[in-house]
Amino acid sequence: MLTLQPKKSTAMHPLDLPSVEIARGIREGRFTSEEVVSESIRRANAVSSTLNPFTVIRDDQALEAARMADRAAARGEAAGALHGVPFAAKDLTPTAGDLTTLGSWTKENWVPTETALCIRRLQDAGGILMGKTTTPEFAYSSFTRSPRWGVTRNPWNPERTPGGSSGGSAVAVATGAVPFAEGTDMGGSVRIPAAFSGIVGLKPSLGRIPMTILPSVFDNISHFGPLARSVADAIAFMTATCGPSDEDISSLPIGFSADAARSGGLEGRRFALSIDLGYYVVEPEVERVIRAAVAEIHNAGATVDEVPMGWTRAVNDEWFDLWCVFMSGFFGDTLRSHRDRMDPAIVSIIERGLTMNATAYKRIELLRTRMWQDMAAILKNYDAFLCPTCAITAPPITQCDDDYVGTAEDGRFIGLDMTCPFNLIPQLPALSLPAGLADNGLPVGLQIVGSRFADEHVLSMAAALESRLRMPRLSDRSTADSS
Repeated sequence: MLTLQPKKSTAMHPLDLPSVEIARGIREGRFTSEEVVSESIRRANAVSSTLNPFTVIRDDQALEAARMADRAAARGEAAGALHGVPFAAKDLTPTAGDLTTLGSWTKENWVPTETALCIRRLQDAGGILMGKTTTPEFAYSSFTRSPRWGVTRNPWNPERTPGGSSGGSAVAVATGAVPFAEGTDMGGSVRIPAAFSGIVGLKPSLGRIPMTILPSVFDNISHFGPLARSVADAIAFMTATCGPSDEDISSLPIGFSADAARSGGLEGRRFALSIDLGYYVVEPEVERVIRAAVAEIHNAGATVDEVPMGWTRAVNDEWFDLWCVFMSGFFGDTLRSHRDRMDPAIVSIIERGLTMNATAYKRIELLRTRMWQDMAAILKNYDAFLCPTCAITAPPITQCDDDYVGTAEDGRFIGLDMTCPFNLIPQLPALSLPAGLADNGLPVGLQIVGSRFADEHVLSMAAALESRLRMPRLSDRSTADSS
């Protein structure tokens, strides 16, 4: 059970406004960035000892940046859409002057001299980096714990995981420390913690946000994405970070339209639904919450049809093969010098990747091709595809990924996330929207998958549905009781 401190006032703090409204209030002088950032730091420190979402809290640097933002506002100088707004970045992502460890002792005490493009764009829009957030070693896991930083806990129930690998970012957002945080998603690492923590998480289409933090610019499963407390805050993140750059040859030569992402409703839309993707065991409570959300879509005047899926556990198994090669290719050299200080699970993954047959690896593309053909046929007739983000609610922190690779008596897959399939067809945007609470008090996420590069379209549908679901936040309650 997590007991939150009773609210001292019913008045909303400026930090609790949508990010663009925070920035507008600072520009108009209704409150200051220093006031907002100070509260952000206070909340971050308040949850750190119990939930462990931060590796670095940038007290002095963030407050100085806030004062500079306030001086600029007082002078009437032009400011970005995120002027004075605090945000957090994942420990996987380099930021100049800040300890960056990738959740690992292998990085020793690395302090980068350059900041990743995604973060620079947020700062160029006026955002203020207030902290770095926890991740499992090399972002390998759906559980956020690492040899370097220990266990990160779910704010709805600290005996449960917030998910991974962007778990620290999810907790920072869910507890109100920041309106949005940066995450990365290679198999669900934005959407899984978003679902488990009751917030919004988006895997954008491949190339919408330049991916610049990997040794290779030719990887095709990796995405930056926002973890946000609302769709509006996710739109603000996308507005600031999307657009081409020569730093990533795969980045798309298209911008992002915030107006398109904010417009439209659900009436007249057509959705395809699969509760289990054809092969998952889905918790009954997860299905109940998803079907209740689908009922709201119906009530809004949309059509939802359940569609058959011919996918099998081979999807997850072959994603895992790809993941092992990813890890061995980018981090395999660490075994020689740091094996004894690394998470045994990541050591096993790297070793498996080092033995992968090249021909078998190439043949993964055949499965990916069939998956795309299946989704293309569905999306030809529907505005979006719906399924749960995860097959379960947040599992106990004592468990691990290996506990969710089983086979049920009827042959279905006992898995945790339903996200990695959409990294195998990465041009499709996939968003996790809070759909409601299960009977155990834990959040459930609805995954909305769109057509190629249709990120604005997915966000507009999510925004329309968000207003109908009215998912509770932790801040709406004086206590959160979970079992």
